[in-house]
Amino acid sequence: METWISFVTEIGFPVVVTFYLLHRIEDKLNTLIESIHALPEKMK
Repeated sequence: METWISFVTEIGFPVVVTFYLLHRIEDKLNTLIESIHALPEKMK
């Protein structure tokens, strides 16, 4: 049982932080992609 608790604390926390940061980056990347797609229209 102690092994599982150690595993969750050592691996679980970095996994949660990674997914949180990926989610935040995804929103920013979507905004960047939309801006790039709109760029040709703005240049006309």
